Parts: sequence; structure tokens; C-alpha cells
Amino acid sequence: MKIDWFTHFLHLLFPQSCVVCGGRLLSQDKYVCFHCKAEMPLVRDRLLKGNEVEQRFWGQLPIERASSLFYYIHENNYRRIVIQLKYNGQEEIGEVMGKYMADGLLQTDFFEGIEVIIPVPLHPKKRKLRGYNQSECIALGVSKATNIPLDTVTVERKVANVTQTHKNHQERWDNVENIFAVIYPERIQGKHILLIDDVLTTGATLLSCAGEISKVSGVKISILTLAFVP
Repeated sequence: MKIDWFTHFLHLLFPQSCVVCGGRLLSQDKYVCFHCKAEMPLVRDRLLKGNEVEQRFWGQLPIERASSLFYYIHENNYRRIVIQLKYNGQEEIGEVMGKYMADGLLQTDFFEGIEVIIPVPLHPKKRKLRGYNQSECIALGVSKATNIPLDTVTVERKVANVTQTHKNHQERWDNVENIFAVIYPERIQGKHILLIDDVLTTGATLLSCAGEISKVSGVKISILTLAFVP
């Protein structure tokens, strides 16, 4: 109770702002206000099998299932969630949104049979520069909501490729070719993996990472991202 009162007191002294609309947050809100959560442009069929996120991977790599929380549109303020997480040091947003995303999917069988969560890794140099891996932050929230263990060591990014931002479709594919490696295949052999990233655009990065994981005997792969570019 003391902690609750102290948190409320801090909110009164230092009111927090919604990352989407800039409005004041209530003490029970975290990063996104109640109104903006209610109006969030959710991927409309995200809870259904064969949704548009899954279709992004059809014909490219066998996956069990896929989903994303909301549409990432440049003209929409909801992209600020990703920007604050990825570029402005607001790493806790990832965990908060990961929990929120997982809570919605828990009403379905999306997590059924999944044995381990792997976030798409950053190269060590980039992680050191940013201070954290934004995909790992999201994955941590999902892990806490589902009690599925998080694995951040089995897969590594061996090449410090440049950002995918502003690259065209072919350039994105060329930029992520052969940049991942599975270091401890015995840890995931025969398991169902949930691969998590922040934004799904062309799917190039996720497919490159999933492609390496799929070389391990008996693995199954599902994919989850916070945002989806339609």
C-alpha cells in the first residue's frame, strides 16, 4: 500500500505523458493512456489463424503461426510507441507493450505448445550503443505474461548490418543475408520457438533469423511482433 501511495504521489509531482497523444497519464496507466489504448489501430485479424501477418510469410518459410499487435503507419501517432522504445531510451515500453500484446493472445491458442521465446538479437556493438535490445524488452513482457522461458543466448547477430530504414524491398533482403547464427543448437533442438521482433515490414530480418533457426533439427517457429506495416 505504501508503494501505491508513493507511486501516486510521484505522479502528482511529476505527471507522466502518453507517448501517443502527449496527454497526462493517470497513475494506473503506463506510457499509453486509456483513450489511446482504446483507439489503437489493432491488426484486425491478429487473433485468427491465417491472418494477414501470417500471410506475409506464406511461400517463404514454414511457420506455425504469426501475429502483430498494431499497424505501423507513418502518418499515425502510434508509431511513437516504437520510436520511443527504439531510439529514445524508453526500454520499459517494450515490456509493458509485450505484456499487453500477450494478454490479448492468451484468450486464443496462440501460445499453445510454444516452449521458448527468442528475441531477434542485436549485434553486440549496436546493443552497447543503444544500451539494450528493444526486441528483447518486448519478449520479456511476453515471457512474464505467459511464463514461457526467454532465451537470449542461443541465437546471435554476427554481422553489424546497417539499419533497414529507408531501404527498398530488395535492399532490405540483401542487407540481412547471412547475418545470424545459432550458437547453441542443442538448446532448441526439437522445440517450438516463438521469435519476437519490434516491427514487421517486409519480413526480411525475421526470415533471415528464422531461416537459421529452421536449420536446427525438429524446430517449429512462430512469429510475434509489436507492430506491422500493412
